[in-house]
Amino acid sequence: MFEQICDLPEYYPTRTERAILEEHADKLVAHVGHPVDLVELGSGSASKTRLVVEALLRRHGQLRFIPVDISRSILEESSLALVEDYSDLEVLAVAGEYHDGLDFLKGESGPPRLILWLGSNVGNFVRADAIHFLQRLRGAMRPGDQLLAGIDLRKDPATLLAAYDDAAGVTAAFNKNILRRINHELGGHFELDHFRHEARWNETEGRIEMHLVSVAAQSVLIDDLDLIVTFDDGESIHTENSYKYSLHEIETLAAAAGFTADSQWFDEAHRFSVNLWQPETAC
Repeated sequence: MFEQICDLPEYYPTRTERAILEEHADKLVAHVGHPVDLVELGSGSASKTRLVVEALLRRHGQLRFIPVDISRSILEESSLALVEDYSDLEVLAVAGEYHDGLDFLKGESGPPRLILWLGSNVGNFVRADAIHFLQRLRGAMRPGDQLLAGIDLRKDPATLLAAYDDAAGVTAAFNKNILRRINHELGGHFELDHFRHEARWNETEGRIEMHLVSVAAQSVLIDDLDLIVTFDDGESIHTENSYKYSLHEIETLAAAAGFTADSQWFDEAHRFSVNLWQPETAC
């Protein structure tokens, strides 16, 4: 479902980040300067990553890529496709959550690493938690390592709301899938048609919020939890946040986590940013 969302016309982050990498991948690799292992946290299909892979191969001839993703199936599929398409690429895939990837990085030796954290995944963290995670990441980095982070920017609410409430209803189905999972895995009795998807822009917090709003007063039994949940008409389940950053907030985030900015690139409309950081001190 998320791969479908990334292809939606309203969902600008994927294509704008891709456009930035298409235009600036060679400059980015030149900023790194030396041969590296390429690491990606939350690699998914690695479709955008190919732009960085190709730039590194053009500059250095050979490359080892270490993708980390929680989905073993998509990790295997993307890894096999990559080694088939690039003869000078070695892939060492790590199936697991972010903390598994950080544990792996701590134990790995070899050349310096360029660590990719694309797709504005930082936006899934509450701001304080984003700092904490980046501090943990910095603690797993060696001298010479650098981080390339894609971060979505604050912009007009209409563009943001459309991106998270598309006309085709794909995001709504993605949001309601949490109820389907509760029904399947915990013996829930949610009627999906009794909830509607709603995206909200919270200006104060600087985040898009996704909600499932009850369309009537109702009670829902969850068998495995021996729990009955009651909802008023119009009451919502707050399911997800996606934080957006101003340029000042990006600077503050980097500094608080112990990174210094090397370079920063944008799409033409300045909707999205790709940021090259390095740790302030060796960790």
